Amino acid sequence: MPKSKRDRPVTLSKTKRKGREHKEAVVNTIKQAAEDYNSVYVFSFENMRNLKFKEFRDQLKSTSRFFLGSNKVMQIALGRSESDEIKSGLHKVSELLHGNAGLCFTNLPKEEVERLFNEYEEYDFARTGSIATEKVELQEGPLEMFSHEMEPFLRKQGMPVRLNKGVVELVADYVVCEQGKPLSPESARILRSLGSKTASFRLHLICRWSPGEFELYVPGPSDSGVESS
Repeated sequence: MPKSKRDRPVTLSKTKRKGREHKEAVVNTIKQAAEDYNSVYVFSFENMRNLKFKEFRDQLKSTSRFFLGSNKVMQIALGRSESDEIKSGLHKVSELLHGNAGLCFTNLPKEEVERLFNEYEEYDFARTGSIATEKVELQEGPLEMFSHEMEPFLRKQGMPVRLNKGVVELVADYVVCEQGKPLSPESARILRSLGSKTASFRLHLICRWSPGEFELYVPGPSDSGVESS
């Protein structure tokens, strides 16, 4: 009887080595970026959308390089203290890599970077577990935005609906979501069906470093002790 592919043994030493090699490659790439670009920014993000971020990154690819991933790996690349930082002052940047954060190396003028990040905002459908930004309530009566084919789907999401002469009808008022509360899977699917894009994907600058300069845009963690120079 032939062996299942699922039963093939995996040598953990090889997978660990591959992971280590990948991390080393990222570290070396970040170190090279520190040589190739005039400044580096730490930014945070909310409601990340990979496709939207790729479009933003591609827009700046001729002048900038972005890094997202393990904060620890990025910290190691820059240096986590004055004794091991690859350039003077970069350990301050490293200390601000926490949570949903990334690096942007760029040759763009400071004012242009600030404008691009401050103006950037893209709306998308909210996902399960995200916090509702507003209360959405549907009133009893015909739901003409839905075709009759949607009635079984809506009923499956918990909505009190029926077909009345081929028209989807809500037989009682229905609250899809409450402001400030996490979205259930059903609520997220209903909002998508309504075409309601309530999730705001935004990027926020945290700090800027260039040779001899360091600027904080927002207060750093209380334990970082990082200040603008």
